[in-house]
Amino acid sequence: MIKRIKLVVLTAIIAVTSYGFTTYKNDFFEIAKQIEIFTNLYKEVNMNYVDEVNPADLMNTAIEAMLEDLDPYTVYWNEQEIQNARIRNSGNYTGIGADIISKSDAILIKNIIKASPADKAGLKIGDEILKIGDIQVKDYNEDAGELLKGAPDSEVVLELKRHTTTKKITLKRGVVNLKAVPFYKLLEDNTGYIVLSQFTRSASSEVIEAFQDLKTKGATQIVLDLRNNPGGLLSEAVNVSNVFIEKGTTVTFTKSAIEKYNQTYATQNKALDTEIPVAVLINENSASASEIVSGSLQDLDRGVVIGSRSFGKGLVQRPKKLNYGTQAKITISRYYTPSGRCIQALDYLNGKSIRKNKDGYTEFKTKNGRSVYDGGGVRPDIEVDVEKESELVKDVIKKNLIFDFANTYVNENEGLTLESFKMNTSIINDFKKFIQKRDFEFETKTDQKIKELEQMATTEKFLKSIESSLVELKETLQKEKENLLEEESETFQRLLTEAIIRKLGYDEAVYNYYTREGEVIKQAIQTLNDKAKYKEILGF
Repeated sequence: MIKRIKLVVLTAIIAVTSYGFTTYKNDFFEIAKQIEIFTNLYKEVNMNYVDEVNPADLMNTAIEAMLEDLDPYTVYWNEQEIQNARIRNSGNYTGIGADIISKSDAILIKNIIKASPADKAGLKIGDEILKIGDIQVKDYNEDAGELLKGAPDSEVVLELKRHTTTKKITLKRGVVNLKAVPFYKLLEDNTGYIVLSQFTRSASSEVIEAFQDLKTKGATQIVLDLRNNPGGLLSEAVNVSNVFIEKGTTVTFTKSAIEKYNQTYATQNKALDTEIPVAVLINENSASASEIVSGSLQDLDRGVVIGSRSFGKGLVQRPKKLNYGTQAKITISRYYTPSGRCIQALDYLNGKSIRKNKDGYTEFKTKNGRSVYDGGGVRPDIEVDVEKESELVKDVIKKNLIFDFANTYVNENEGLTLESFKMNTSIINDFKKFIQKRDFEFETKTDQKIKELEQMATTEKFLKSIESSLVELKETLQKEKENLLEEESETFQRLLTEAIIRKLGYDEAVYNYYTREGEVIKQAIQTLNDKAKYKEILGF
């Protein structure tokens, strides 16, 4: 009898478990089948392949290849990558307090946090670290940047190259606090200006502290700058919105194929101020949590959004623990703003990104009945063209040409200070000559198509008959690219100014420059000062 009872219970458990698997994933059998096939294949390759293989490398390749067919945010993390993610979310880590670029023979200092261990040791933007302790960077096969990390108060000797000289410095590592609000200031016309650079665990508390201080100093309107903010913790996005939005208001909600991931995120606390006029600044590098804040304030008609269309990341990820201290960060749902729009700009199919067609955008309505649309990031209420970056500009930035020229310029102009520096056309012309000397080649999609045509013509033996036409086409395209370079002079002027000022006076100097000369901030202040226009934009 006991055996029969156990059998009945076991059968019931199996039935319930099987039903759970069926409702959770109706293709569970197919998953198990494919895992078994892969396991056998992996074993046979490792045991029988003609050359020696590294099982770990082989598996990493398989994992990465599998995930490439999904979106770029679904990734596999080893222990170090998990630690890096924790640092990004916490805003605190033990290190030197500098952004770096890893090169094959050196580590380049891209930016330095004021009063950080790197700053105290005398490191400068543009320095190239050649040796860390006894290890030559050029001989180190792994990520040399990891060598800069260590226990608090531990010392390391660095050998570096600065412009034309080589020197040694001793650096003491320490705890680095990456502020979510690196800058805030009371501007003229009683405008409070707050820069929020990332959504770490302290983001909302830092915004609240800045907001309260600015109001004490007399701020009667607020500019919240989310430009170049890549996002972070969703909970902090809700809490930042809560500064301006009353308790119990939906800020965002998520939809998933799995019911338990469908959630609504509403404000939990009493708002600090539901009446103060607000302008939110965004650009194409404002993503994820930045889009939740800007999108919710726009949908609720709580603030005017100014700048250029945001990045368009409407996907939510969640880390899932795996074996041996590793994790998978998996996209589990899409998030939506209060009006019901998803701002995801791209669809992903077989590893390829497909931008949504504007004709397929869906119209939604804000609280006051204004029209907003899904499918392509948050579109500003007031668009400022100066914030848009062409593919040419993005390529120049990616190849560090702005950064390299700024370093060269400051190094070659001894005695240059923030007070004495003035941007002029001569500097812009020198920059254009600089990128020519660096053999900068901007490859357009047209260039790629011409190469494809050339290859096809060669294969089909038509090249000789169309060669002269191809040469003429290339020459015409080259002239168009030169014209494009000329058209971007104003953008290059802005980016070069920022890079030179940063080298002379840290990020703080750049933010101060924005408040004096920034077109987007000027537009924001002008809009906030014009109360009638502000209300009209928001539909009041």
